[in-house]
Amino acid sequence: MPLACPLSARGAGTGWFRVRSPSFRGVTRFRSTVSALSLIRVPFYDIGMTLGAIPSLDLIMLVALVSAWLLSGWFIEHPPRARPSVSLLMQDYRRDWMRTFVTRQPRIFDATLIDSLRQGTAFFASACMIAIGGGIAVIGNATAVQRLTDELPLSGTGPDVALRMLPVIGFLANALLKFVWAHRLFGYCSILMAAVPNDPADPLAFHRAGQAAEINISAAKSFNRGLRSIYFALAAIGWLLGPWGFLAGTVLATGVLLRREFASTSRAVILMREP
Repeated sequence: MPLACPLSARGAGTGWFRVRSPSFRGVTRFRSTVSALSLIRVPFYDIGMTLGAIPSLDLIMLVALVSAWLLSGWFIEHPPRARPSVSLLMQDYRRDWMRTFVTRQPRIFDATLIDSLRQGTAFFASACMIAIGGGIAVIGNATAVQRLTDELPLSGTGPDVALRMLPVIGFLANALLKFVWAHRLFGYCSILMAAVPNDPADPLAFHRAGQAAEINISAAKSFNRGLRSIYFALAAIGWLLGPWGFLAGTVLATGVLLRREFASTSRAVILMREP
């Protein structure tokens, strides 16, 4: 026979659902589920309501952050011929490494080095997963977010702070994907290195080493993209201080990245290929 169950949820008001159930046990289960759902308070509803109310200045700063991230990445990977970036210069050294690897006996050092590169990508991937989980936990706890806004000099209310954490989580998620792919590519590289014949005179030796070098370069490129995403995730935290803090974080992150790629001491050392 038809049965009526009350339903009360946030934003949904109070109403009745008429349900047909074959047994009393099914009705009891349904009522228990509805009662549990009625106790859930999800702050993402508040975030959705504030998306359309983002001030124009904040939107401009958000566009500036994303643009700086994309343009700086493109500029680092496609620098002027007269002033190559550190990332581009290291590609030649990776190719030199694989050419030397062919004649090095034993090859224990190379195996250790490729393993350390994989461990580095795994470390950053794990750190990103933990940070993403922490960010989502903060957004999902409305009480904690409101407490942060009350105790710290943050701009906006609880829902505003939760909204401003979304770019941080987005950049961290992108970094996680890049690190995971870099880890896999370094694994491919290690397999190709293992396929290099021990005899340097073998026609396949330098060909396999060249393949390993190109995969190694692709892995390093993905790893560097992940690092850049972390830089801009830190820059996005500046939004918690308001639009001008957002702009300051964007400028600082972009400046640090470009200086390390084009004006660092390490770059000057890397450029000295000949004694």
